[in-house]
Amino acid sequence: MVTFLLERTAPLSQDEAWRRLTEWPRHGEAVPLTRVTVVPPGPTAEGTLVVARSGIGPLGFDDPMEVTVWRPPAEGVSGLCRLEKRGRVVRGWAELEVHPGPGGRARVIWRETLRCPLVPERLLRVAARSVFGRALNRLLRGS
Repeated sequence: MVTFLLERTAPLSQDEAWRRLTEWPRHGEAVPLTRVTVVPPGPTAEGTLVVARSGIGPLGFDDPMEVTVWRPPAEGVSGLCRLEKRGRVVRGWAELEVHPGPGGRARVIWRETLRCPLVPERLLRVAARSVFGRALNRLLRGS
């Protein structure tokens, strides 16, 4: 099992940082060889299923994640989204938090625990921090 924490401060409002982090298909644009779909389509709520399909053609796997906590930020209240990973290949959970930061900026925390028996733990730790760190930067940049 691998646990990692990523923190960023972005020149965005809490609401804009939240929107960028929870626009699920954009995660597929930020993570190589990945496409993300949402079931049911539409606004996210507890029970929404976010499915990341990673790989090329039949050489891939699904990473289904169920939203178990959905609390968008409100005036003076931090936002929190928790996803439980329910796949056969990848298990664990992820939490995305958006807090008020200094100077009206948003402070973002991405915390995740991964279990992937097919990948050595040391390699998984390095790859996860690298891939998700770059993805978080790209999501917050908006490009």
